[in-house]
Formats: sequence, C-alpha cells, structure tokens
Amino acid sequence: MESWIIQLTELLALPQYGLSTVFVVSFISATLLPLGSEPVVFGLVKLNPELFWPAVLVATAGNTLGGAVDWWMGYGAHQVVGKYKHSSHHSRALRWLEKLGPKACLLAWLPAVGDPLCAVAGWLKFPFWPCLAYMAIGKFCRYVLMTGALVWVFPGGFSF
Repeated sequence: MESWIIQLTELLALPQYGLSTVFVVSFISATLLPLGSEPVVFGLVKLNPELFWPAVLVATAGNTLGGAVDWWMGYGAHQVVGKYKHSSHHSRALRWLEKLGPKACLLAWLPAVGDPLCAVAGWLKFPFWPCLAYMAIGKFCRYVLMTGALVWVFPGGFSF
C-alpha cells in the first residue's frame, strides 16, 4: 500500500480526529464509491461509548450530504443526457420511483441500491429538500439501529 495512505489512516485513527473521520468516511461512502461507514462508526463508539449519539449524528450528516451529492450528480446527468432509452425493467422501476416521489429516498440507507437511488431521484428531478429530509431520516435510523445493535447486542465485539 502507498505510504501516504498508511500515514493518512494512522492520522485519522487518532482520537482527536474521531468524529471528523466518521464524517469523511460517511460522506465518501454515500457517494457511488464502494465503502462502508458502519465499521468506522462502530469502532469509534466501541472505543468511546459516550460518543454514541454524536457519532450517529455526524455519520448521518456526512452520509446525507453524500446522498445530496448523488442527487445533484443525477440531476446534472439528466440535464446533459437529454433522452435515454429504457428497457422494460428500467421503465417499470422508474414508474415505481415516480409514484413514490421523494419518499423513495427513505430507502437511501440500503446497501448497493441506496446511493444510486439518490442519483436517480435527482435524475427524475424530485424536489431536493424533501429528498434530503427523507434521506436523513432513513440514514439516521440505519445508524441508530446498526450501531446500537453492535454496541448493545454484541458488546464483546467480533473476533475473526
């Protein structure tokens, strides 16, 4: 691995950068990059249980802002592309999303489909602020449930 990456990860692992690291990783993981933020949130909360709520809120904010970037990328792509021919599966999925509207962004927390869903919401020109609110609600619930389950249901952690 590149030495600068190792140095960066060592720097971000320092306790004084814990919440900022959670924010950055949560933001990046909400874009279309394949990265999960839950291990970072869980690690911070495991080491500092008093940071449960701050970590959940910071992760929610970072992940929601990343979803907003996805929305804007989809919106911009729609402006550039003009017409796009859809297969019957795509058309059916788009009709389903159009029927749900911004509420579909509640599903932004889902692995693999959640982040592209935010981009599609922008592509379909769903109203930005309602989409952002639904993204935040869904992502907040995910972080509370997942981090809470890992902290309280598996207090000893995992051994590999």
